[in-house]
Amino acid sequence: MIRDLNTKKTMKNAYRITKNRYETALRVRIPGGCVDSESLMIVSKIANEYGNGQIHMTTRQGFEILGIKMEDMEKVNKLVQPIIEKMEINQEEKDKGYSAAGTRNIASCIGNKVCPKAQYNTTEFAKKIEKAVFPNDLHVKIALTGCPNDCIKARTHDFGIIGMTLPHYERDRCVSCGACVKKCKQLSTGALHAENYRVIRDHSKCIGCGECVLNCPTNAWSRDPKKYYRLAIMGRSGKKNPRLAEDFLIWADEENIIKIILNTYKYVEKYIDKSLPKEHIGYIVDRTGFMEFKKWALEGVEFDDITIIKDNVYWSGIKY
Repeated sequence: MIRDLNTKKTMKNAYRITKNRYETALRVRIPGGCVDSESLMIVSKIANEYGNGQIHMTTRQGFEILGIKMEDMEKVNKLVQPIIEKMEINQEEKDKGYSAAGTRNIASCIGNKVCPKAQYNTTEFAKKIEKAVFPNDLHVKIALTGCPNDCIKARTHDFGIIGMTLPHYERDRCVSCGACVKKCKQLSTGALHAENYRVIRDHSKCIGCGECVLNCPTNAWSRDPKKYYRLAIMGRSGKKNPRLAEDFLIWADEENIIKIILNTYKYVEKYIDKSLPKEHIGYIVDRTGFMEFKKWALEGVEFDDITIIKDNVYWSGIKY
């Protein structure tokens, strides 16, 4: 039995320090929340042979394999290697398990693989972000949702990425049935109204939900082929000041969102309080001020004309 344990190294290797001495749990990363059946069988094999037979599905769409003896961690790392490769997760050394656990598993709703309301493939984008940021020891939470319905609760994360579509209107196809105007008023923001037998869209009110596209019987509305996103930042739970993320960018693209996330990692490395066990990004922004964060986040980022960048962001939430 292991008596001398480096807990910091163990936790970095994605193992949890549990209340049962000399027993741990492995956190399996599933970026984007989509896993193949073969990986599930490996998780089951590890749980039965080296754990207590129980697997916890985490709130972040990963798996925790419970009841693993600490002396078996090296064997488990070798067994989990095929999952790491299938998920295309960056790794410092093969057969040594996960190289970090700070940046949490990147979660997403099911996206347009299944959902008609989703504007993009959330799993694919989640994997792109995973490739860009992992492994990293910084405590960061990222979530992606396909549309403004926000099934993944993206606004409770450091970075919440919400899919948007830019709707295009073909007047020649329109029969003035009013279906799009009615649905926009009932289900969304009332960005559409009828005028002289045509539909007028108020871009300032439009949140890119795509209800007009889904509900038009003649296909007068269509989605722009370019993918757009709303980036909400610095949502969090926790003890001191839980709050929802607020909009930073609207009508942004994938490339710029990834750049801003990477720039934020540099900002955190510059300003994080290393005397603390960990410091949430949002508290660093509170301490340095939003304008300092914004300066770092937007370094070298060029935007399309359509992108809206908030001059300032204000958060509220409950304060203890």
